[in-house]
Amino acid sequence: MRIVFFGTPDFAVASLEALLRTSHEVVAVVTAPDKPAGRGQKESPSPVKECALQHGLKILQPTNLKSDDFVDALRKCHADVQIVVAFRMLPEVVWDMPTLGTYNVHGSLLPDYRGAAPINWAIINGERETGVTTFKLQHQIDTGNLLLQRATAIGPDENAGDVYMRLMDLGAELLVESIELIARDEVNLTPQPSQVFKHAPKIHKEDCKINWNLPAQRVHDFIRGMNPFPGAFTLVKNEDGLEPWKIGKTKMTGFFSNAPGQFRSEGAQLFIGTGDKELEVLLIQPPGKKKLSAVEFLNGYRGNASSLLCQ
Repeated sequence: MRIVFFGTPDFAVASLEALLRTSHEVVAVVTAPDKPAGRGQKESPSPVKECALQHGLKILQPTNLKSDDFVDALRKCHADVQIVVAFRMLPEVVWDMPTLGTYNVHGSLLPDYRGAAPINWAIINGERETGVTTFKLQHQIDTGNLLLQRATAIGPDENAGDVYMRLMDLGAELLVESIELIARDEVNLTPQPSQVFKHAPKIHKEDCKINWNLPAQRVHDFIRGMNPFPGAFTLVKNEDGLEPWKIGKTKMTGFFSNAPGQFRSEGAQLFIGTGDKELEVLLIQPPGKKKLSAVEFLNGYRGNASSLLCQ
């Protein structure tokens, strides 16, 4: 089959490379335009573009997915099927173009966690299982009929980065299985259940602030779900006023707390109170510093850590 692949971040690279190992032909790759990055703001290609360049693939980088030039270029690829992995929403003129349709790889067990940040929100909500889904695109985002799904457990201390890496590989495997079913005309699509489902909207900076009044388990899950990106933060009140500090990793404890947001140090350990129990802080990042272990932080902090208060 002739395949056009749509994707931008490294999550999509594993799927593209998996397709290139099959007997099918990737005739073009569609990815985001280069963006300024780094101190010099030099134009930087997406991870998918870098992969495509390494393999000598045709690359399309439209700024407008409805433009005549892009649609014409896409039509000239004569794709049998299009594959979308971590790309923006496609207009109907694009997803309805290939004869066998357009299929998406999504990082959740649909219909739960439709949206831009399914991995983050699954962990934030304390899920103990997630997975990947392949489905055929239709009008509304992430609502198409299901082809295949594969589940995986979420460990109690895993963060979004851990699960991201596992789903990246799992999604690539599931995509290859899906492509072979499409090629053999053995597709058996299932409508998504019309149940009440959990959402996964895009995460903005203001969404990353920790609420220490919540129970410890919910705070722990929130911090896991926000790390390593975009990162959970708290406003710390000290002699310099309020400063945003990032909390990178925590551990559940059995110590009860009656002071949400209050730091407490004990030997080489650092704790913060929540709505019910204390959390042990394992990684913390004050402004302008790298991520520090509790020991590194306590050794370098000149004041009394137990006087610090999060808001």
